[in-house]
Amino acid sequence: MDIIKKSWIPITFTLTPMIGGFIGGIFVRKNIKVWYETLNRPSWRPPNYMFAPVWTILYLGMGYASFMVYQSGGGFFGAAKLPLTLYASQLVLNWAWSPLFFEFHQLKWSFIEICGLWINVAGCIVTFYKINKIASFIMIPYLGWLSLATALTYNIYTNNRGKISD
Repeated sequence: MDIIKKSWIPITFTLTPMIGGFIGGIFVRKNIKVWYETLNRPSWRPPNYMFAPVWTILYLGMGYASFMVYQSGGGFFGAAKLPLTLYASQLVLNWAWSPLFFEFHQLKWSFIEICGLWINVAGCIVTFYKINKIASFIMIPYLGWLSLATALTYNIYTNNRGKISD
């Protein structure tokens, strides 16, 4: 029983990002063929089938990194307060992007939102580094993939201005 008490915290931290990813996936699946496939998209975009597994790995990594910061930084009221606040806000921004882009077709606002998300994640990496260097390194692939997603969002926005309303 004691092991269950001790393991619920890392499990909760690790799996929490998956909740938003799962919900966001509903918006994506619903709009992929009927809307997204009709857009002008760059040839360098990753194939659609890559997004779900990559995001799953990234969500698990960022969740575990947040747990490492929580543990190393004395919880929500210790040195980890700012990093975990940034982490929580980037998680909300991350979760908001899929409905904004796929459900509401707001390409301009999706681009603006993802730029804010990118800045927030960079801030997470910097503040995580001060608490737990390994946790900050775990977040770097997320920032890399987010950089690709930001470029892709910008490209889709600029190449589809006549097809959609801003």
